[in-house]
Amino acid sequence: MKPEPLLFLKSLLQTPSPSGFEAQGQQRWIDYVKPFADKVEVDSYGNAFATLHAQGSPKVLFAGHMDEIGMMVSYISDEGYLHFKGIGGIDQTLVRGQRVTVHGPVGPVPGVTGLLAIHLQEPDDRKKVPQLHEMYIDIGASSRKQAEKLVRVGDPITYTAGFQELSGGRFAARGCDNRIGAWAAAEAFRLVSKNRKDLKACVVAVSTIQEENGLYGAFMAGYNIHPDVALVVDVTHATDIPNCSKPKHGDVRLGKGPVISVGSINHPVVNTRLQAVAKKAKIPFQIETNPRWTGTDADAIFCQKGGIPTIAIGVPNRYMHSPVEMIQFSDLEQTAELLAAFAFSVKEGERFGVTWKTEYRGEDRRSQLRSSG
Repeated sequence: MKPEPLLFLKSLLQTPSPSGFEAQGQQRWIDYVKPFADKVEVDSYGNAFATLHAQGSPKVLFAGHMDEIGMMVSYISDEGYLHFKGIGGIDQTLVRGQRVTVHGPVGPVPGVTGLLAIHLQEPDDRKKVPQLHEMYIDIGASSRKQAEKLVRVGDPITYTAGFQELSGGRFAARGCDNRIGAWAAAEAFRLVSKNRKDLKACVVAVSTIQEENGLYGAFMAGYNIHPDVALVVDVTHATDIPNCSKPKHGDVRLGKGPVISVGSINHPVVNTRLQAVAKKAKIPFQIETNPRWTGTDADAIFCQKGGIPTIAIGVPNRYMHSPVEMIQFSDLEQTAELLAAFAFSVKEGERFGVTWKTEYRGEDRRSQLRSSG
């Protein structure tokens, strides 16, 4: 990966952006896309939009969400311990014994999630996973008064886990779900801007908020922009690990390219085009099936104002919703390249609709029905 996009990626992944608290991450995203955009806007809840070639048609949307899972301070005990609630889909089995950062009014406050040492646990208790309200965070304070000088009820909390480059062209970080989707939307936007003279479409990139809480930002963005076609990037589960059932969850691997979702809300015409674009550009891709929903912002965007042709594209991710989510650099770069190639593939004024052809006209069809009856 080139230095500038890599620096942007690291910056996003190391910037705390729990659902409802995305402002810092959104500012990083805006700073990156602004030099390439004709216009940058932010709506009332913090969705960030960048537009290129506004007079073009059709309007193509690149979307990824900025928010990550996290926690929130809900109670401070007399002894200075912090109790908390989850933001998004927290895995309770991972919470104990972690380093965390509370994002307080005077700045980041380090802490740890406390636990009863295994020596002090009863044998049966060792098999149990405590509920979130039974856990606590220790910031070193010895009283509520001392703790309240640093933190307050309502402050967000993230795991203290930064970007770590690994062997094999991979990296690990917390919050890859889905700052990497927001990265892909921005990087594709940059790639398109480099050859805008060849662009027929209007391209809008959006970094949405509060996906982890319920796709909230995507509902707003889809309604507001109402594109002619939407490409939504999120992570998807890499199943190339020893304890994951491929018959149950499919075969998705790191290093084999972006994953194109098939089924349900994924528009069949857009899907066909996207696969053709990938083949022409020699971008490897994988397929996953989502017969009911995708679990991404695509589910919120496709149903706006009578329907928006939409497709979900996944970047393979190991260990989702943990502090050590793992991504392959090449999968991420190829995802951005696929979005850009799709934007260049569309013809001026093109629309993506499902149509049916009938073999017979009215009388001929009736005659055919009669003869078959």
